[in-house]
Amino acid sequence: MDGVTVTGGVRAAARIAARDDGRGGTSLPVLDGDGPLALRRTRGSGAEARVVLVGAMSGPLGGDHFTVQADVEAGARLRVGSAAATIALPGQSKGEARYDVRLSVADGAELHWLPEQLISARGSDLYVTTRVDVGAAGRLVLREEQVLGRVGEEPGRLSSRIRVSVAGRVVLDQELACGPGAPGGWDGPAGLGGCRAVGQLVVVRPEFADAPVTARVLGEHAAVMPLTGPAALVTAVATDALRLRRLLDEALDSLDLD
Repeated sequence: MDGVTVTGGVRAAARIAARDDGRGGTSLPVLDGDGPLALRRTRGSGAEARVVLVGAMSGPLGGDHFTVQADVEAGARLRVGSAAATIALPGQSKGEARYDVRLSVADGAELHWLPEQLISARGSDLYVTTRVDVGAAGRLVLREEQVLGRVGEEPGRLSSRIRVSVAGRVVLDQELACGPGAPGGWDGPAGLGGCRAVGQLVVVRPEFADAPVTARVLGEHAAVMPLTGPAALVTAVATDALRLRRLLDEALDSLDLD
């Protein structure tokens, strides 16, 4: 199906459903994207299915509303990435663009949600929401990376809220706003401190309930902390996207050692 153009922008949606195929693998009974949101299955590994989100056009632009949903059923394993960074751009409409991500991970299921960076270009205005529901015995690795402006460019306005629940209990609910019109202090010493890349990892594993991760600083610009329930949060800032990815990869490796 095609994306729907409405006054002031485009509405588009993509949906993935992952299911245990009963043969030691994961099937994808639903893999559907429209307009600028195209989904492609790639070669998996073992029981894990892999999907790449391919941006078929620029965006989101001002006034656009994109929604991506993934549901991972019991026993299924899914890894989702993207083919390239997403660039929020100004559009003909001066309205805010929205990008909503909705994820569910059942008991005994596993999801690695690893998109490329979101770049906030000058003049853009984007609000991103990510909501994740994980079963008590579900497993999750979620990466979020945001870059404020292209090289040598001031950023647009970017607001992001992430909410994660495990077994119906909220373990993380936080919001970040950056760029023109954002609350004062976002770029000061108590905020990003002049850095232009910010990211986080949310890791949910049942074993964290009995053996929580240890809160600690990772170098000068990253930290890991336990969350209520079987979850951990890594936050990091960096001068650019490459350094940010390196920090988050190192942090994830450190969690594997706990």
